[in-house]
Amino acid sequence: MTWTFGSDLTAFLVAARPAVAARPVANTLLLTVTEALERLGPHAFGEQDPLYGWWTGPDGVVAGALLCTPPRPLLTGALPPEAVRDLAAVLGTEPSLSGVRGFNGRRRDVEVLTAAWGRPVVTEYQRLYRLGGLVAPSPAPSGRARTAVGADLPLLLTWLEAFRVEADPAGSVSEALVRDRLAYGGILLWEDAGTPVSLAGFSRPASGAARVGPVYTPPDARGRGHAAAVTHAASEAASARGASEVLLFTDLANPTSNGVYLRIGYVPVEDRAVAVAR
Repeated sequence: MTWTFGSDLTAFLVAARPAVAARPVANTLLLTVTEALERLGPHAFGEQDPLYGWWTGPDGVVAGALLCTPPRPLLTGALPPEAVRDLAAVLGTEPSLSGVRGFNGRRRDVEVLTAAWGRPVVTEYQRLYRLGGLVAPSPAPSGRARTAVGADLPLLLTWLEAFRVEADPAGSVSEALVRDRLAYGGILLWEDAGTPVSLAGFSRPASGAARVGPVYTPPDARGRGHAAAVTHAASEAASARGASEVLLFTDLANPTSNGVYLRIGYVPVEDRAVAVAR
């Protein structure tokens, strides 16, 4: 049982893609990040080179994977318990992992890894949802959804930066990634009386799964049902693009958003955690 680490995306895909693609719901982040790296190049998420890893079990079969696009936390998907223990054991000795600044994975896995890491961390708890039967918001807010276009780019960048400040202060907004989403119609705006009041994006389907997010409404337009409406529209759009599974993440500290997604037909799958060094 061993982990293999490297910076070669092709080698990672050859070794790990079958295992990752076999569980598209639990591995949704791994799938969408690697899909973007394939299309946009190794620096799609930042200037530093990504790190890839895969775990081979005692039967010689790859059964789990990870990646890291610095300075973001190390991202893990569905891992066997043995793979988590093996990863925890090499955190202090594997040179490839020396720059790790945190972990993003299943809650129980992150707890094991942070305990072995031995550093104080700030942890956010998230819940992964999958779409069951889509339910229209009731009561429906005024307005309608439309697909964002190039002329909306300045507004999108402003709103996404505001979302980043609220949800992920250590992250960044990539204009290239926003333009990429616009290219396939992956951002919807909810308009009320012709004025944009909320947005929701969705990823390209990867191994049959697409993920809705981010969802953002400026503070002065909140509380009117716009977020639920635009999320409903983005969920429909993701399904129309061929996604057999439509997913999204929520911050468990935000009961409002969790309640919204439950009401429009999403059901919980599993809890995850994001832990970063103080």
